[in-house]
Amino acid sequence: MKRSFSSFIHLRRCFLVVMILFALSSVVKAQLSTDFYQQTCPNLLKIVRTEVQNAIKSEMRMAASLLRLHFHDCFVNGCDASILLDLPDGEKSAFPNVNSARGFEVIDAIKSSVESACSGVVSCADILTIAARDSVVLSGGNSWKVLLGRRDGLVANQTGANVGLPSPFDTLDVIISKFANVSLNVTDVVALSGAHTIGLARCATFSNRLFNFQGTGGPDSTLDSSMATDLQNLCPVTSDGNNTAVLDRNSTDLFDNHYFQNLLTGKGLLSSDQLLISSDLADTTSTKSLVQSYSSNSNLFLTDFANSMIKMGSISPLTGSAGEIRKNCRVVNS
Repeated sequence: MKRSFSSFIHLRRCFLVVMILFALSSVVKAQLSTDFYQQTCPNLLKIVRTEVQNAIKSEMRMAASLLRLHFHDCFVNGCDASILLDLPDGEKSAFPNVNSARGFEVIDAIKSSVESACSGVVSCADILTIAARDSVVLSGGNSWKVLLGRRDGLVANQTGANVGLPSPFDTLDVIISKFANVSLNVTDVVALSGAHTIGLARCATFSNRLFNFQGTGGPDSTLDSSMATDLQNLCPVTSDGNNTAVLDRNSTDLFDNHYFQNLLTGKGLLSSDQLLISSDLADTTSTKSLVQSYSSNSNLFLTDFANSMIKMGSISPLTGSAGEIRKNCRVVNS
């Protein structure tokens, strides 16, 4: 009888925890809305789209860079534009971002145009979110309605960036854990990894796979041999690690499911990409089956990606009177 009662109490507690988490999620979504600026800045989406379009016309790689800025912002302190702050101990100088995160001047240009139209109204955090969506759309991906109403953070978190951002050198279980820490699941891991269908990566992020991988004397055995040869020529042992390679071989700038097709043939550039299918955990965690599904069903990938972006964009936003609306995205208001 005591065991039955204690089991009941345990189940009741679990139910309450689930209900609390659901309620918190509902509160966040209730505070953000797709029409947040309809009255205060009605032309916001057009302004951002124009600026992003101009930036991508000038440099195709910028689409991936803007998308990555939003990702790296949301994983640290939530989606609060803390990555944009110019601080000596800020997130910009964290290991995953230094000499890597880029596109800040594009965000500055967007903010300037938005301020000209509606001063002191739109947050830098929302600008990052819209710019990420537009970068996907302008590269051929699906669109989605962006939830808006975030405010800007007052502090940056360099330690959080160093510890919490997924790394190309992480094992699959660590990557899944880092996503779980911000309430994202395995489907989100694989879908959002699909962002690597566009953009470039520096040799420093994958050269460990090219020479004497884990003491084997040769390249990573999961890496396609012809691709390994090409990359060894691009990234010799004596290089400074700053040369770049395309993340999605043979489909550089189009936002499609080709990235997943590459993983099936050992052509994932980063170790963290290839592990989605090659890791010993790929079967038990379902990352392998998701890669296979996305590789053969473009619509499924594009739909899941959009849904995961909405989830990621809802990580711990500042709303109401929390934070501020920065005048300059690089500094807190004085």
